[in-house]
Amino acid sequence: MRCVIARYPFELTKNGVLASMKGITPEPVTGESVTIGRRRYPLKQVGEVITRQDRRDFTSGEVVRAMTSLGFTCHAHPDTVPVRVPTPLQTASALLGGIATQEV
Repeated sequence: MRCVIARYPFELTKNGVLASMKGITPEPVTGESVTIGRRRYPLKQVGEVITRQDRRDFTSGEVVRAMTSLGFTCHAHPDTVPVRVPTPLQTASALLGGIATQEV
């Protein structure tokens, strides 16, 4: 598939991307990411590997378009665990030594 990243045309294939990313250790995901094989890579890392360009030369949106066109799954943000905030009743009960059983 022909795609343009950072104003340069590239002929990318799914197998070519898989081969390029083979043996590459994923960096910690802090923003947008793509699943390649069983691993989740930051989009900028993938773009750098497949285009051999500096990460500042292209946007993650360009890489998202290319990866989704090839059939890879892209993710907007890393998976986060929701933080559970206790209700005022639970806080007061804990301060008084009891256990609040009411869930809101």
